[in-house]
Amino acid sequence: MLALAAASVLPAVPLAQETAATAWANLQDIHLDVIPRTEDERRRVAAVTAPPKDFSAPWTFEENSGGAQTVRARQTPDAFSQPADNLTFEQELDFRVGNGLFRRLWVSPPASTIASDGLGPLYNARSCQRCHLKDGRGHPPEGPEDSAVSMFLRVSVPASAPQDIERFIAGTHATSPEPTYGSQLQDFSLPGHAPEYRLQVTYEEIEIPLSGGETATLRQPSYDAVDLGYGPLAEDAMLSPRVAPQMIGMGLLEAIPTADILSRADPDDSDGDGISGRPQVVWSDVHDQPMLGRFGLKAGNPTVLEQSASAFAGDIGISNPIHRAGAGECTDAQTDCTAARHGGDPEQGGLEIDQTGLDLVAFYSRTLGVPARRDVDDPEVLRGRKVFFDAGCASCHQPNFVTHRLDGENPASFQLIWPYTDLLLHDMGPGLADHRPEGRADGQEWRTAPLWGIGLTETVSGRSTFLHDGRARSLLEAVLWHDGEARAARDKVAEMPPGDRAALIRFLESL
Repeated sequence: MLALAAASVLPAVPLAQETAATAWANLQDIHLDVIPRTEDERRRVAAVTAPPKDFSAPWTFEENSGGAQTVRARQTPDAFSQPADNLTFEQELDFRVGNGLFRRLWVSPPASTIASDGLGPLYNARSCQRCHLKDGRGHPPEGPEDSAVSMFLRVSVPASAPQDIERFIAGTHATSPEPTYGSQLQDFSLPGHAPEYRLQVTYEEIEIPLSGGETATLRQPSYDAVDLGYGPLAEDAMLSPRVAPQMIGMGLLEAIPTADILSRADPDDSDGDGISGRPQVVWSDVHDQPMLGRFGLKAGNPTVLEQSASAFAGDIGISNPIHRAGAGECTDAQTDCTAARHGGDPEQGGLEIDQTGLDLVAFYSRTLGVPARRDVDDPEVLRGRKVFFDAGCASCHQPNFVTHRLDGENPASFQLIWPYTDLLLHDMGPGLADHRPEGRADGQEWRTAPLWGIGLTETVSGRSTFLHDGRARSLLEAVLWHDGEARAARDKVAEMPPGDRAALIRFLESL
């Protein structure tokens, strides 16, 4: 593997002496104040998360997708924007303030208030909410009149040599920002600055035969970065399309014990089931050590705080305690951009959002409530749930976990949750490949997407688009794009009786 080969010629460090199979076994949940589980708690957790045997009725607490953070399922666009149901009065106040910062429209510096200036100079959106519309999924532009504000292209080039051996060994693939354009392309800019590009998407229709004489039509996208504002991209540049994911339940995902996630990893497919989930391992700038990646479409960030800080810097151009550059994602090659006035003020430690503001946005992101399941006792939903398991979907979309018991009044503490993800990386085949590595993830691997709330996507976002780039226009299309480790499950869905297929989709719509 690349990381181990490099370690043999570079200075030795503790991680360099570990094999790829054990390098991630020592990852710690140092981002949380954990109270160790008792033996009784371990037995209880094992019992409630054991594979189910009875599919004839709802399972205990199944309707509470987010445990005590579950909220009533609203049939309105605000279904993903509710505070978790178990917040204290003081925590709900913090949630409201964080929500205000999440929605804040940033402006160019200087401005009449230090609380809102610092936008850009290059950016993808003016607020967090502009990408995560109603805290839901983004979508690709649908025609020339539609905005690409909730979608962008990541970009990188192969790294010539690691600058920090520990950071390099944290993953198996080494990449660097593109020399001129950085780590992602921004399609908006302040006056006097050229935007970096314009996203152009075209589709080819592909017809897929299904059992019972049915067919489905998939759309194969092609992406182009046109109208480049700062010259051509590097010849070896790698582009990856990304739509903004939904926001619900992030604090609960953060509180799942790392050990429970790693226990499901099978990088060598030792059990021979064709599923070889691998943990993403990334470098934490906050904790200064490798950690399990959980957030982002390839699990490129370890914590909600670091995910939030990365988005502020890359998407909006806002400096913060983790990414301190006032020019955001501008590179040294973009001299006018790096020389532009920024919004950092002494009152905020020279930053455009300070630690207090970043913490409030992270708290908001952690405590968005998860809508309750619907129709859990509906006969077709129950039938579809069994189809889901029989087809092998649960091999990656792990139904439930129990979060850490945490010190203090952490609302994510010791909750039975139903996210339907294992938070591991899986090879999804060439059709979904972006051919761009990220950390340990190669160009065909993606983190298993959580499925909770997926049935409310159209209610919240006004459209149903799924997968990392929004190419799938329905849940069935999303299933049919699965390949690689998920090929066997996909083929079972395509070949099963139409009634079973319809029941499977009905089950997914209930999540």
